[in-house]
Amino acid sequence: MKKLPDKLRRAAAAAALVLLAAALCPAQDDAFKKLEAIDYAKQKATREQLKDVDLGSLKLLRGVVFGRHGRIFKDRDIQGYLKDQAWYKPNPGFTNSLLNETERENLDLIRELEAEQHDQIEPGDLRWWQAKEMTEEKLGTHSSAEWQVLRAEVEAVRGKPFDDDPWLKSYFEDRYWYKADPSYDARQLTATERKNLTAIEAAQRKQRHAAISPGDMEHFENRLVTEEMLKGLSLNELRLLRNEVYARHGRQFKTEWLAQYFWSQPWYEAREDNKEPELSETDKKNIETIVAYERKVKESLSTTPVTNALLEGMFLEDARKLRNEIYARHGKVFKDRWLQGYFKSFDWYKPNPKYTDAALTEVERQNAAAIAAYEKKATSVLDAVEG
Repeated sequence: MKKLPDKLRRAAAAAALVLLAAALCPAQDDAFKKLEAIDYAKQKATREQLKDVDLGSLKLLRGVVFGRHGRIFKDRDIQGYLKDQAWYKPNPGFTNSLLNETERENLDLIRELEAEQHDQIEPGDLRWWQAKEMTEEKLGTHSSAEWQVLRAEVEAVRGKPFDDDPWLKSYFEDRYWYKADPSYDARQLTATERKNLTAIEAAQRKQRHAAISPGDMEHFENRLVTEEMLKGLSLNELRLLRNEVYARHGRQFKTEWLAQYFWSQPWYEAREDNKEPELSETDKKNIETIVAYERKVKESLSTTPVTNALLEGMFLEDARKLRNEIYARHGKVFKDRWLQGYFKSFDWYKPNPKYTDAALTEVERQNAAAIAAYEKKATSVLDAVEG
């Protein structure tokens, strides 16, 4: 039987976790009930106790440790499970400082066992790779954001403060294990850690086949982007690339995640007058090229199977719009007022009160299902492990 690509296996695993979170409860699973009942603030769990626990249950168990303090998770599987527990009291003011040393040691054990079961190295696993050399196969495939976190995590384990990168600084400060060291020096890295940094960078370069990526638009201030250069980029990357043209002229973004993304870039300087920037003719043509390619990609969903790489990094809301665009192109009238208003803004949208799903092609049905599956795991632009 042909082995599934890493990304498909990860998607399947995510779908399985959704089912697990919905189905698992103490009354149905005595083994998990016993583990859940442990007072992780006072009692240290042992490897022997957890050695046979599967990856999905370990993930929920990690949620139990945090959940006793009311942590609210972005991860749908963990949060969905916690909401069903009578003892869970959401605490918007949760901070990692609420965890005592015993809880931190228990979390370390759970996370180590999770890392051992991962079919590839994931963000959060790097503490167990300080003395082991990484291979391209073990690194697997990741989004550009995940690659960024993996590279940074090599140094975060050593306490790098990330004062020059607000997003990474905030990201690692949210990890219970992270302790910033003002005296950190990259020369502290061992030969193995340096090799691992090189391995991560090499694996990322090999994975990427696109000729241009977000962050590269400084090279196109006087040079035209072509459609050929855009091939291989995800829809999320195309959107970032298009907005980068404006960002390099200081535009202040109203869309929160775009604002956060560009504020985290070392080259970004927002205009103080908050006015729309003036673009050169080259800038305008490059934006038109990117927009036209985005439109072409979306239109192709009726004839070409969607790939996971195309969806990578897309927010839940954007994925939902993309899936519904498949129906909208056949004139579906949406009960959701926001969706209906959104599609009415496009000149190609022609409402058809007689629409039925029978109008969809087989490819469109498959694409809608694939995007729906992606929506189940889509949370943010950096889909990294919490904890």
